[in-house]
Amino acid sequence: MTAATILDLDTPHGPARAHVTHADEARLALILGHGAGGGVQAPDLQAAQQAALSTGVSVALVEQPYRVAGRRSAAPAHQLDAAWIAVVERLTAGPFDGLAHVAGGRSSGARVACRTAAATGAIGVLCLAFPLVPPQRKTATGPPKTRQDELDAVGVPVLVVQGENDRFGMPENGANRTVVRLHGDHRLASDRDGLRTAVKGWLTGLKA
Repeated sequence: MTAATILDLDTPHGPARAHVTHADEARLALILGHGAGGGVQAPDLQAAQQAALSTGVSVALVEQPYRVAGRRSAAPAHQLDAAWIAVVERLTAGPFDGLAHVAGGRSSGARVACRTAAATGAIGVLCLAFPLVPPQRKTATGPPKTRQDELDAVGVPVLVVQGENDRFGMPENGANRTVVRLHGDHRLASDRDGLRTAVKGWLTGLKA
């Protein structure tokens, strides 16, 4: 494993930033995005990175352009997706050249990875704290809408690691989707060992 290299990468919506760490004799690459209001230092992202590196997978933790620019409010979904696709293209043509890649992220970053999995050619998607059910307004009537369609649209293997008390709901297992429930909530900060074990086991079994 080498020390992290920080790369500023052009996107259609301003520069993004990738923190790239290479595993020794890497067999895959894992590219992870952050949540809407957080950054790449989130405990679950750090734990996933540790798990990946320990199993021969290089990692890039990606800051979206709005975060690089110092804004806390997330950009619209279409901007997040376009920036993410540009970043993945640059990483897979540069530091991860020749490696198949897994896309992923926490919360909002997981949604971006799901929506763009086909466009980026990801061989798998890692979702940390996928926000299945958006917050409802107090005036809302009827059952809440879900983002199940974003998960269902992914055509490659998916691992969802979810806190059993996540206020945004609990996804279900699917034909190509494995859901691991851990003690804790949306932050996924209560069981980092469990998270590392889940990520390491899934990545180990993933075929490039």
